Amino acid sequence: MSARSGADGGRCAATAGRPPADGVRAGGCTRPGTRTLFRVPGRSPGDGERLPGTGGGPACRFCAGTRRRAPGGIRAGLAPARGATARPCEEVVAVSDWRGSVQAPAGRTTRAGRPLLSLTLASLVEEVHAHSGAVYLLASGEPVLEMAVMAGMPRAFAAPWERVGLNAPIPVAEAVRERRLVWVGGGEEMARRFPRIAVVLPYPFALAALPVATARAVYGAVFVTWPGSHPAELADRERDHLTAACDRLAQRLERAAAEHRPVRPEPDLLTASAAPAPGTLGTAEAARMVARLPYGLCALDLYGRVGYANPAAAELLGVPVSALLGTQLWASVPWLNDPVYEDRYRAALIGQHMTSFVALRPPGDWLSFRFHPSTTGLSVRISRARAVAQMNRSGPRPGDAPRLVTMSQVLSLAGALTQAAGVQDVLRLVADEIAPAVGSRALILLGSRAGRLHVLGHRGYADTHVAEHLDGLSLSARSPCTTALNSGVPAFFDSRAQLEHLYPSRKATSDGMAAWAFLPLIASGRPLGTCVLAYAEPRTFPTDERAVLTSLSGLVAQALERALRYDTKLQLAHGLQAALLPHTLPSLPSVEAAARYLPATQGMEIGGDFYDLVPSHGLAAAVIGDVQGHNVTAAALMGQVRTAVRAYTTVGQPPEEVMRSTNRLLIDLGADLFASCLYLRLDPAREVAVMARAGHPPPLLRRPDGRVRVLDLAGGPLLGIDVDATYQATEVPLPPGSVLALYTDGLIESPGVDIEDALAGLGRRLGEAPEQPLDELADSLVRQSGALAQERPDDVALLLLRTRAHG
Repeated sequence: MSARSGADGGRCAATAGRPPADGVRAGGCTRPGTRTLFRVPGRSPGDGERLPGTGGGPACRFCAGTRRRAPGGIRAGLAPARGATARPCEEVVAVSDWRGSVQAPAGRTTRAGRPLLSLTLASLVEEVHAHSGAVYLLASGEPVLEMAVMAGMPRAFAAPWERVGLNAPIPVAEAVRERRLVWVGGGEEMARRFPRIAVVLPYPFALAALPVATARAVYGAVFVTWPGSHPAELADRERDHLTAACDRLAQRLERAAAEHRPVRPEPDLLTASAAPAPGTLGTAEAARMVARLPYGLCALDLYGRVGYANPAAAELLGVPVSALLGTQLWASVPWLNDPVYEDRYRAALIGQHMTSFVALRPPGDWLSFRFHPSTTGLSVRISRARAVAQMNRSGPRPGDAPRLVTMSQVLSLAGALTQAAGVQDVLRLVADEIAPAVGSRALILLGSRAGRLHVLGHRGYADTHVAEHLDGLSLSARSPCTTALNSGVPAFFDSRAQLEHLYPSRKATSDGMAAWAFLPLIASGRPLGTCVLAYAEPRTFPTDERAVLTSLSGLVAQALERALRYDTKLQLAHGLQAALLPHTLPSLPSVEAAARYLPATQGMEIGGDFYDLVPSHGLAAAVIGDVQGHNVTAAALMGQVRTAVRAYTTVGQPPEEVMRSTNRLLIDLGADLFASCLYLRLDPAREVAVMARAGHPPPLLRRPDGRVRVLDLAGGPLLGIDVDATYQATEVPLPPGSVLALYTDGLIESPGVDIEDALAGLGRRLGEAPEQPLDELADSLVRQSGALAQERPDDVALLLLRTRAHG
């Protein structure tokens, strides 16, 4: 088929003579008003250059903005590199399903030479009148979607989602997991369902995500976005276009895979510049007209870079036009270097609606900025704001709401929530980070369990009964807390009168607050509770602030879900640890004993340290050890080792044989873990102890005269390494009044401290301690060692034994 010509000026000289190839059309110039979204750079003849087959006419210089899309084809394009000048007569192609060869535009292509992903995405965005979108490909060998091409928006806006795990709570990942179209009808729905996106992009926009898949395989996903003005529901026509386009793309990717043709990422797409309509001003006259205006005008591209600024804009900004061109306003104008100003540009571009802000140009000139977006960039109007300057001189008005949290603050808050481990960590972060950022004076964090609300914590209320009366509240009770949780919809009340109108029973509650936000905490589709933010003064909650608060509540819910799981696992771990360690030590006539155990504060706060005191045939056996690891496996193995030691002691094995038997058991269990151990048998009648050691720190002995020595015992390797290992026993005299200190390495090891120095310090503290009950001595040694610090990388066990006179 040939390129179409008509009475509107005939065919473009750059394309009229080119023969078609395999069903591919080269578009000619179109009538004014044709909507062209994206451009593909092709061959660009120089000024006056004649092309073969064109009849000698000069190359058209205005085709970039006035191409015609051939019937049934796909139109797309690639942006010129930064700093490059748009060349005339950029080639726009239309591709049918007929496979064949075509002149390859720049970028990655399929075997046929076509930039497959770019063409598909450009056509899709245009067909459904969206303003941006992206294609993802499934990474080879891993469950990850990788962004292959993006259209209509700087990729930096989607930087957090360039690589998306298939399990991520992101629309494209959900579309692939569930093999269906995922529709998000606006900012509030995005905040409820996908808070990770809404917290980074808290702007009004709609989004559709679809899988790119055949019946046999998944190849990737696509998403497209519309301005916030899009209807809340996706139209059937839009749904059909989206589904059909993704099905066609999947078939082509399947064919490429069968033919072993890799499809790789392609350069992102930018929108084409619109050509002037006939009868309008020329470029020079338009510039003169704009220069006469009393207010500033700037043209920004999609990246926020200034492409044009009139003299009034330069004068108002205090920066020469030459210094503005090619830069972003917030980068070239020092007093605009504030995240809130860049945020207004992002809001305008993503939401495709006018945004504005007022900024102070030092020393005292207030300027008003208005961003007017389109799919090709933004126009900025700059003017003086005398009313704002006058208001500023008179001081802030009472009740003025604080500025909405900026993007950098939102990201900081989201990052802080990822660090929360337990429920109290979540409460602390919400109280210390989120509440002040949104201007809240007080908060209550409520959890849901067994059909009732339970207070997890509260801050900021002078009267604690305000929060306590909510504890145990039935979910069926009429309350803003339960309504928000049951419906999953946040509730905002600008004043006490508004709240009491809907909930008259609240009149009996005097909390001193004047406005509230009741935010449901829902994660993984499960209601977890409600976060109540209270404000000291009446305030309104604009749409954008509601979206931010809803997004933050989603992040709080996810953090709370993790925290509840963590606390549950921690309780189970501590319960397991407590069950495996002795609840009390036996009372023996000739031996006084005291023990202390502290879990590590990292991981699951559970470890493999153990100790025991076992009476046996008129004697007493003591053991202390440390199984490798800080997890449930280590704790379970510790329990088995302790039980085995008790059994071997009960049957009367000597210390060296107890160690050999325990070593063989540990190897036979096949746990691939090793353990250190110190075992001793006390003989009060003979006033001696027989000891065997397997890679464990040496015990300390304080004699009755107060002198302390380190018992450097002969021993053997760690348990669980060598099945043929042997362990020597050593007999040590223990006169009445002697104190033995058995411990694990967590008591003496600390970063940056030599182990010998740490051991000497423990011996010194033991020797300087006065005569006192062993329980008090144990507390003193643990406290002075620093083991009670908030962070402990290892668990700590201490067993003290003091001999008494026999009989």
